[in-house]
Amino acid sequence: MSLSSEARKTLAGITTATITTVLLKKGLRNVWMRGARPLRPGLPRLVGPAFTLRFVPAREDLATPESWSSPISTRTAIEAMPDGCIAVVDAMGITDAGIFGDILCARMMKRGVTALVTDGVVRDVEGVLGTNLPVWCDGYAAPPSVAGLTFVGWGEPIGCGGVAVFPNDIVVADQDGCVLIPQAMLDHVLNEGVEQERMEAWIVNEVNNGAVLPGLYPMNAETKARYAASKK
Repeated sequence: MSLSSEARKTLAGITTATITTVLLKKGLRNVWMRGARPLRPGLPRLVGPAFTLRFVPAREDLATPESWSSPISTRTAIEAMPDGCIAVVDAMGITDAGIFGDILCARMMKRGVTALVTDGVVRDVEGVLGTNLPVWCDGYAAPPSVAGLTFVGWGEPIGCGGVAVFPNDIVVADQDGCVLIPQAMLDHVLNEGVEQERMEAWIVNEVNNGAVLPGLYPMNAETKARYAASKK
């Protein structure tokens, strides 16, 4: 799925907090990926279609350094990542084996990958930071992936941080974490997210001017009328 530059720009102006609210109103409660936090403070809000990768628990005959040369390897998967994607990696929340290090992250940067998101951890953290690849993860650890994980494939549905992620679902990542937008909900989020941001900015302005919360947040009929008039 290609994501238009206009959609990217619009989503870059909608917080993950707002997106969760918009999706909650449509009945989607489980869209925030647990454990995926920004590795570096101050990262900008980033948007992209999900490129999925999946690990399973380590099995000693498969999770070996030799497996890094296999056709089914993280190295091969990185070469399949399209420009502008967000790599979303199911590491089952394992935090004592780094899924990627500085070399792999450097290659992802060269391929134009927007960001790496995982419920696991990275290794070679100083080097990873030095690549300038934006990373959302659950920390860092020295051991390599094969110390605790077996890589099994890419481009298939995964679970990341307890969230079901399908290839080409839309991911938005900011300082509050990473949120998934199902493809079928993209237009709804683009429309309702902009309005939600506008409304909340108006409410904040009212609060700054001394308004009390009852009747303002959530709005009663009178406040809704004042807000509607403010948009004319």
